[in-house]
Amino acid sequence: MVVFYACLNSGTDEDTVLMLLASRTNEQRQQIKVAYKKAHGKDLVSALKSELGGLFEDLIVALMTPRSLFDATQLHKALKGAGTNDEVLIEILASRTEDEIKDITKVYKKEFGGKLEKDVCSDTTGPYQKMLVILLQVDGDLCFPFQIMRDLYAAGEGKFGTDEEKFINILGNRSTEHLLEVFAAYKKIAGCDIENSIEGETTGNLENLLIACAGTDDETLMRIMVSRSEVDMLDIRAAFKKKYGASLYTTIQVHVTVQDTDSTNVVAQD
Repeated sequence: MVVFYACLNSGTDEDTVLMLLASRTNEQRQQIKVAYKKAHGKDLVSALKSELGGLFEDLIVALMTPRSLFDATQLHKALKGAGTNDEVLIEILASRTEDEIKDITKVYKKEFGGKLEKDVCSDTTGPYQKMLVILLQVDGDLCFPFQIMRDLYAAGEGKFGTDEEKFINILGNRSTEHLLEVFAAYKKIAGCDIENSIEGETTGNLENLLIACAGTDDETLMRIMVSRSEVDMLDIRAAFKKKYGASLYTTIQVHVTVQDTDSTNVVAQD
């Protein structure tokens, strides 16, 4: 805490700020905020914003935001901005746990005065809307993986046309761990990955959402790094390397400007 106060009052040392915050969990960063205000009578986020700027400021402020509030804010922006940012809806709602979804909906109502499900329904339609609504009220793993795998195969590769309803109900109502077992069994029977079947059987936002359940611009990169750094960043790095043949760390260095590369790479290495 003394180091933090010193670096903000002797000309901001951005590298020190970054290392101090990116090397902590979100819970630890919230504790730092409380301790800073108690010790110095100032809000840490406000102090940081007064010293920083640009994308670096955005990243630091995002790191200092409680995770459920960060997700709720991103969803509100996606729904209430000019048009609907479907990429954000898909990214967040398809990757959060049941407990995280519950926290997000509570924070959303508290901060923005409305129900997340109602706002989602007012901005989306059809099977895509139904899948999002299901993700907002996940309720358990209801069948054994082999039975679910057979249902998926029958809904797609095993029939003429596609039973979108079956895909939605199965992928929307199971945990990530359970779905991984289902997908492994599916590949053995169908001879292809579930992603290949989804891409061949569906289109548009529904396809993107189902793919997100099964398996950059600056804002998107920042949002993913901040929200997933303590959850599954190692899995993301491994999957990225497998798919594109290059490390995520190196790719960020190539595609992001120098100052912002330093910021996102610290998070990518967590």
